[in-house]
Amino acid sequence: MKGVFVVWRHLFKGRILTYHEVELCWYENHLIKEISLTELFSSLKKVKGILMKKKEKVCVRCGTQDPEHFVQLPDDKGEKNFYCVNCIQLGRVTTFQFLYYLDEDKRAGNQRSPSLMTWRGVLSSEQKRACQEVLDQMADIQRPHLIHAVTGAGKTEIIFPIIDACLQRGGRVCIASPRVDVCLELAPRIQKAFKTIPVCVLHGQSKEKYFRTEITIATTHQLLRFQSAFDLMVIDEVDAFPYKDDKSLHFAVSRAVKERGKLLFLTATPDKTLEEAIKNGKIIRTTLPARFHGYPLPEPTLYWIGNWRKAIIERNIKSRLWQLIKMFKRLPGIKLIFLPDISLLKKLFLWMDHRYPNDKIASVYSTDPERHYKISQVRKGSIDIIISTTILERGVTFENCHVLIIGAEDNYFKKSVLIQMSGRVGRSKNFPCGKLIYAHYGISISMRQANKEIRNLNKMADRMGLLRRFSNG
Repeated sequence: MKGVFVVWRHLFKGRILTYHEVELCWYENHLIKEISLTELFSSLKKVKGILMKKKEKVCVRCGTQDPEHFVQLPDDKGEKNFYCVNCIQLGRVTTFQFLYYLDEDKRAGNQRSPSLMTWRGVLSSEQKRACQEVLDQMADIQRPHLIHAVTGAGKTEIIFPIIDACLQRGGRVCIASPRVDVCLELAPRIQKAFKTIPVCVLHGQSKEKYFRTEITIATTHQLLRFQSAFDLMVIDEVDAFPYKDDKSLHFAVSRAVKERGKLLFLTATPDKTLEEAIKNGKIIRTTLPARFHGYPLPEPTLYWIGNWRKAIIERNIKSRLWQLIKMFKRLPGIKLIFLPDISLLKKLFLWMDHRYPNDKIASVYSTDPERHYKISQVRKGSIDIIISTTILERGVTFENCHVLIIGAEDNYFKKSVLIQMSGRVGRSKNFPCGKLIYAHYGISISMRQANKEIRNLNKMADRMGLLRRFSNG
């Protein structure tokens, strides 16, 4: 019976769940054979879902104290009952309900076990440097460590030995990202690098149920269900929406890490908040200005296309936009076209699909139910032209990819967004170059800034002797 006891406990250690989530976990994992539901609830610790502190209310799950995030419910007893709308997507938490949790094991020890990493690749000298700098600072639990690496620098491979070091000490690792696409891209790569360890992948669209394992990959929203669970927390694309502006997600990340756990951030485009924290010594930074294959970042060609919106709406085949598209579609490999507007994206797709019925064209956007399927079809070669919003600015890697940004001057395309979209080009060592076009109706400040930063990073990498050749070829 002791063995069984350990099994059910492991499903709840380090987690903080609603009554319904506990009940569902009990049912889905057939725990009725080991413990009754009544016994289970009496064995878990509990805390009120919403705490009332004088006139203030605090949601225990997401940490919000904003009065606008609480809505009052009618109650027959005359007592005020509120629920939190800030984390309602994970199920309702109210004043009268409890959240249930079980303490995780203490911090991993110092005793090392053999390596669990099955990846046999070789890191470049710069990747090794970045990896070692993080390992040297693992004991500094007060300050997160940021790996600021250009797009395509191979930062996923950099974290393999860091994950392994944590696992060797018996620790648990979580790799989280604000974007589902990033999680889906990471999952098979992490699983391949640690073949003997089952990887649990958690996101809002996932049908996979939670299971306890040493490596978890999750969207940052899923961390609202964890408490003091992980010895190493890696946040990939830390500056991405919605994480960067959402205090509750920052709260969730901080709570999900053990008291003596380590936070590691990854991004190619640190925002002002991160830069300020680095300047004030609150975050340690390691910078990689060059890609792992030694070729420079592709620099954009700025191409004036006039009133591109009008051209799409009127389907003007004589427009500069259409002439550019005709040239762009002839390039070998995968063609990725970005637009800032979903309605115009759909119009452009229908136009191109009508004019080129034999071409393999698709469009994707955040609410597209077939988004992940279409991305998989691109990788399989069934689609070679994909029209997208910024949903594909991060977390996707295609071999031999070219990028055309239509409406690059749009206010929606900030500097960081342009840099991330640009970073889809030339990521593979087999295809380190490619076409990158900022098609515009006027050059914006963000376009100038993105172009300048890409050039400056290439110059820095060149000065450091990290480039094979300083040319887009």
